[in-house]
Amino acid sequence: MRVALWVSLVCLILSLGGYLALTAYEKTLQSEIASMATQAESGENAQELYSQQQLDEQLAQAEGLMQEQIDRAYEEGVEEGRRSILENIKASLSDGVAILEVLRPLYTRDVIVVSDRKFHFVPIRFELRQSELKQENVQVLDSGEFRYVDGEEVLSHKGIDVSQHQGSINWEKVAADGVEFAMIRSIYRGYGSGKLVEDETYDDNMKGALENGIPVGVYVFTQALSEEEALEEAELAIERAKPYGRDFPMVIDVERVDGATPRMDALSRDERTALLLLFCKTVQEAGYRPYIYYNTEMSLLFVNVEELESIPKWYASYNETLFYPYHYDIWQYTANGSVDGIKGVVDLNLCFEPFWDEE
Repeated sequence: MRVALWVSLVCLILSLGGYLALTAYEKTLQSEIASMATQAESGENAQELYSQQQLDEQLAQAEGLMQEQIDRAYEEGVEEGRRSILENIKASLSDGVAILEVLRPLYTRDVIVVSDRKFHFVPIRFELRQSELKQENVQVLDSGEFRYVDGEEVLSHKGIDVSQHQGSINWEKVAADGVEFAMIRSIYRGYGSGKLVEDETYDDNMKGALENGIPVGVYVFTQALSEEEALEEAELAIERAKPYGRDFPMVIDVERVDGATPRMDALSRDERTALLLLFCKTVQEAGYRPYIYYNTEMSLLFVNVEELESIPKWYASYNETLFYPYHYDIWQYTANGSVDGIKGVVDLNLCFEPFWDEE
């Protein structure tokens, strides 16, 4: 599979190199021919008079020369392209750069997704809202934390998402460490059993965050297979959220589970999308702001992303390169972050438009 990918990559670059070289030669020679014709018609260089037959012969010779130059330029471009791509491949692989990192910049009209050990080239839907984020604005600190900046101005907001996996949290220390928002798990459905379970630390985390001035959102890990189960998840999440008000996001977390066969894998794209929409509609009618959490694989291969466009997104990608084409509001960029007040690792996020300031 890797050999086939590199062959395709080489062909792409060779064609590009040849085309650029050809275009440069063609423009130069066409300019020279046009200049000769103009001089002949205007009477310039009057000491050399040409008949129409002589002019036609010279133009024919010039066109022949141009074709020779074009052929030579194409051959040189092909060879230069071959050398360039091979050197780039060698350098990238020697530096430990993943194949995806080499391929992605070359396919500007597709998103490359690896799923089930296969490379999928998914055409970008340019009619959908595109991401406005700029790669040059992503800043990686010495601590490993990400920020999104414009010059000296920090445009992003630092956040975490937590569940009972983090154990007891000292929210006062979390706030002092600069955390500006927290997404807190409310419930989850077992991907094997299908049992709906309440997160044991939900209330402690909600109270701790809010008491220390940290805006919150709540999320539900779904494995719903039917409308009844999707409604069950939404209604329980709403019931658990009531003591804390309604002025925050309620997220449906849809993802696959590594090394397992989740029950939700049995759904089609249409079925999965319909259940997400039902959850979002239900929580919105209850006064909460619906969000969807997903990653590249889920968004492009397992749901109909165009049907979900109007719903705010919390997107997961553990890569500092901004390759995902569509708009998202929150970026989960690592599962191995560190924050004072939390033992062990924690997910870190950036929020680009603070949801806590929305009306």
